[in-house]
Amino acid sequence: MTRERIVIAPTAPSAEERSEILRHAARRGFHRYVLEHPDEAGELPAARVHRRTSETIGPVVPAEGPTITLVPVRGPDDIPAAAAVGRRDGAVGVLWSAERVIPLENLLADAHGHYPVWVVVDRLRDLPAMLGALEHGADVVVVEISAVSELDAVETALDEVRGESIPWELIEVRRLVPAGIGDRVIVDTTSMLRPAEGLLVGSSAAFLFHVASEAVGSRFTRPRPFRVNAGAAHSYTLLADGTTRYLAELVAGDSVLVAEPNGPARAVRVGRIKIERRPMILVEVEREARRFTVFLQEAETVRLSGETEAIATTHLAPPTRVFGAAFPPARHMGGVVQETIEER
Repeated sequence: MTRERIVIAPTAPSAEERSEILRHAARRGFHRYVLEHPDEAGELPAARVHRRTSETIGPVVPAEGPTITLVPVRGPDDIPAAAAVGRRDGAVGVLWSAERVIPLENLLADAHGHYPVWVVVDRLRDLPAMLGALEHGADVVVVEISAVSELDAVETALDEVRGESIPWELIEVRRLVPAGIGDRVIVDTTSMLRPAEGLLVGSSAAFLFHVASEAVGSRFTRPRPFRVNAGAAHSYTLLADGTTRYLAELVAGDSVLVAEPNGPARAVRVGRIKIERRPMILVEVEREARRFTVFLQEAETVRLSGETEAIATTHLAPPTRVFGAAFPPARHMGGVVQETIEER
């Protein structure tokens, strides 16, 4: 998860200011910190504190991880030196003083599958590149924060999700079946959504359908561009960090992924959810000899994204093609795990 990769390093001049940064970071869901004086962390809940020296970053409790050697990168010759440290120690940290993106990509190409790469970010504008280099970015990003207000920039960078990470497909609707009355979940966000944006939703984590926002109304309803009438309570949806969650388990403040098919994606916050009993319809597709479904409210304002436009569930018919995306099927607490799984 992206937030798990962020380590906050307060650099304000006074201990009081540094403590204030830590308190605000904890409230925003960060729980990993790098400090020159670890006692400044106090009793932050679920905190993982690392001690920083001029040459290393190491856990306060040795059993919680390795000590990371920091290698300054000033020129091309420093990348092989950093790679050598990574292979020798099983991990390496990088301090930048010149170019950053291409050197990081070169180091990540060597490190892939061999050792984790930590980077120290002293310029907040570099954070998106550090998180996304070679699609995956550094394993751990230590962000130097000199004021509480800079935490806003960190969260903004975390909300910049890359659209190419979604493996979009157009797939034919195979079957439509009335599904009686069910509990459907509306997701109201704190952002205004574009007509082509929507949530990824489905009965199986292995294939999620693109359900469009209500930024387009009907003859009888006004547009509600903050809303996605997402689907049945049991359905998965994709969070901004790549994990899944059941629609019925979403709460205010959760960061969900909204995307446009073959277009950009971003994170938005849940403002509230509404669960109401409504007539439902089952939409089924077939992919690689497996059937995947989504249960949606049967209404003119509930639309799946099609090849040229979003199509209301009241007008959907086989063999219309709709957008969706395939993902690893095995999940534990929303995260991908390697195990055998069969969903029916």
